[in-house]
Amino acid sequence: MAEKIKITNETRAKVLMDALPYIQNYYNKTVVVKYGGNAMTNEELKNAVMSDIVLLSLIGVRVVLVHGGGPEINDMLKKLDIESKFINGLRYTTKETMEVVQMVLCGKVNKELVSHLREHKGRAIGLCGLDGNMIVAEKIKGDVDLGFAGEIVDVNTEIITDSLDNGYIPVIATVGAGVDGESYNINADTAAAAIAAKLGAEKLILMTDIAGLLEDKDDPETLIPTVNVSDVPSLKMHGIISGGMIPKIDCCVESVRRGVGRTAIIDGRVPHSILIELLSNEGIGTQFV
Repeated sequence: MAEKIKITNETRAKVLMDALPYIQNYYNKTVVVKYGGNAMTNEELKNAVMSDIVLLSLIGVRVVLVHGGGPEINDMLKKLDIESKFINGLRYTTKETMEVVQMVLCGKVNKELVSHLREHKGRAIGLCGLDGNMIVAEKIKGDVDLGFAGEIVDVNTEIITDSLDNGYIPVIATVGAGVDGESYNINADTAAAAIAAKLGAEKLILMTDIAGLLEDKDDPETLIPTVNVSDVPSLKMHGIISGGMIPKIDCCVESVRRGVGRTAIIDGRVPHSILIELLSNEGIGTQFV
């Protein structure tokens, strides 16, 4: 049996003092966290994320949680015998699929996350992009028809800031209110970036199932800790940014250019990765500045 490591009171005090500058930096600032991937389905990781967010809220950080729910949507579609179809990484969304997306994201997943935060003594409020006309969207235009998959036209942040001002953690499901009166399925990374930009957030964090941006995608030891947004075109040209990382990093670049202080892609498979990223010198994942 492994010997239990004893943590002294002095060590505990040092950890808190080391975190103090970061707590001061983020006090009363807004941080937007896009929550997805394995951290949403693994109970241990989910509990770590919920406790991280509640802790940050209690020390004065204005946390906004934006979530997806792809696996849950796929499960429900399978139960209803409705085909799941993706084109260029985006869900092809029929009218029937859109009804399921709205039911699962805004009803089941959103309210479960609110409940989890409450279990950790946090004050949370469940919202979706339809509430207060928060996320205004239109049908994605392009050569390929994606059905009711939408792109964001505008973000109205009044309901988000009202929730934050009243001490709540807004938990946002990414269904958009169409300018044509329809509802649209919005990519959660894109929504988080747009919300962070409109709020003028200090930081945007995208939780993923990879360590961050790697020079060699098969070697976690080649993690690139910091990227200047001006270097992104060159990294794409050399194939370091490719495939599914392209839309995520485009979101990071766009949010920085629109006024977000910093953005980061972090490994959501690491317990308490949010706290490590925000409250330590080492950080975790790749930061875009």
